Amino acid sequence: MVEESGKEVLVDTLSAEDWLSRAQQLIPLALSKAKVVKGFPGRWKMIISKLELIPSRLSDLSSHPCFSKNTLCKEQLQAVSRTLKESIELAELCVEERYEGKLRMQSDLDALSGKLDLNLRDCGLLIKTGVLGEATFPLSVCGSSTESEGAAHGNIRELLARLQIGHLEAKRRALDSLVEVMKEDEKNVLAVLGRSNIAALVQLLTATSPRIREKTVTVICSLAESGSCENWLVSEGVLPALIRLVESGSAVGKEKATISLQRLSMLAETARAIVGHGGVRPLIEICRTGDSVSQAASTCTLKNISAVPEVRQALAEEGIIRVMINLLDCGILLGSKEYAAECLQNLTASNDNLRRSVIQEGGICSLLAYLDGPLPQESAVSALRNLVGSVSMEVLVSLGFLPRLVHVLRSGSLGAQQAAASAICRVCTLAETKKMVGETGCIPLLIKMLESKSNSIREVAAQAISSLVTLSQNCREVKKDDKSVPNLVQLLDPSPQNTAKKYAVFCLASLSSSKKCKKLMISYGAIGYLKKLTEMEIPGAKKLLERLERGRFRSLFIRK
Repeated sequence: MVEESGKEVLVDTLSAEDWLSRAQQLIPLALSKAKVVKGFPGRWKMIISKLELIPSRLSDLSSHPCFSKNTLCKEQLQAVSRTLKESIELAELCVEERYEGKLRMQSDLDALSGKLDLNLRDCGLLIKTGVLGEATFPLSVCGSSTESEGAAHGNIRELLARLQIGHLEAKRRALDSLVEVMKEDEKNVLAVLGRSNIAALVQLLTATSPRIREKTVTVICSLAESGSCENWLVSEGVLPALIRLVESGSAVGKEKATISLQRLSMLAETARAIVGHGGVRPLIEICRTGDSVSQAASTCTLKNISAVPEVRQALAEEGIIRVMINLLDCGILLGSKEYAAECLQNLTASNDNLRRSVIQEGGICSLLAYLDGPLPQESAVSALRNLVGSVSMEVLVSLGFLPRLVHVLRSGSLGAQQAAASAICRVCTLAETKKMVGETGCIPLLIKMLESKSNSIREVAAQAISSLVTLSQNCREVKKDDKSVPNLVQLLDPSPQNTAKKYAVFCLASLSSSKKCKKLMISYGAIGYLKKLTEMEIPGAKKLLERLERGRFRSLFIRK
């Protein structure tokens, strides 16, 4: 089918060759009629120059080996023929001066000029897109799977070409079909997708029709989520168009646009570009007022952007801190709250001013309340870890910080447990703080963490214990735990992957005043490990080795 003035024109039974012959016959007639018109000279001069370009475009089309096999070619020749016929009719009206007013005729001539531009452009695009390289046949007539795939590719190529060729209504129908094909056969669409198709889609994001914008952003959302053409989308200018849809699109348009930005913002360069195009403010507004899906996607996008250090201050100036804290308190979806916590974690990672802002906005209370759930996640604990150095221990205790740490160590994800142990390392600078932490019941949980398969978790747990055991009360608590010595001895492993060994040496040295603990260390093979660590010059290893060996020799003499 071909479009003219938004109306559907049915393809008749003539072949492509028949339509080519008809167009070729009309060209000299249209030119001769146009050249004798006296009125509107400027407009007719422009029309004549465009009519003179048509023969070469038709020659390019007709010389293609698949010229007669592709329906798009036939449709394009029909469109050219109709434009030529309209040119002849308008020229006759101008010669006879039978038109209804000059303004009306000027408008008709401008429309004719636009149609000629479209015909010339579309003829060129048919060659450029490569769609003529494959004839399209119904999938049912294909035999082998290879033939089926080839036919499917051909059909999809034609569908993609229709996004660039013809009037807006034709493109809308092509979009409708493409949305359905993407649902059923996304793999084959991605296999034949080209950069020119991406450019055409991006252009359609700014179409005047809201329905076309919705369909287009639905396709672009699928492409962004596929992860196969992010660079093309960004380089063809998709970001400004998506941001405008977030600002003023329909509900569907906003949702698909925010999901697209969520996926694209995973790249740091694209995240910076979103900020540069003014995307932060509309995303923040969606966080405040959007539905659940749009809110979660916008929050995730802002979280991705906040991972780029140099834009964090710009985010803060747009009010992101207050918005993220509000989401922690009353986000619609659990995912929105988790993204908000991650965003606050990023914002507080390395900027003292932003840390103070989060504290002043009540962020600590909101983060602590979020941790009360059944499976505390890493992001909120990490954000708190970033903040604890900027607030007094008295305030943290009054807000219930320590019981939340115990809850995380007992029930949190592995990442949350690691962040909690890291927070303990940061707060345990004074004896009074170490005493309070020890009394909360953290120590047995930290000792259990020494059994983790993750080296980084073992290391931070050992570091936390090494900080706590400097207080005699806590040291006694560690000695009482049957797993403490065997777990710490295992961390004397001299392999480079084991980064916890220096903390293990310190902890065991603190426990070595106990005869029972020394015997356990020896029985679990600490001496062999310590000999290797002494050669590696690990601090404290030589002194602990000497202490254990003295104890062992003394034990041997007593037996004799």
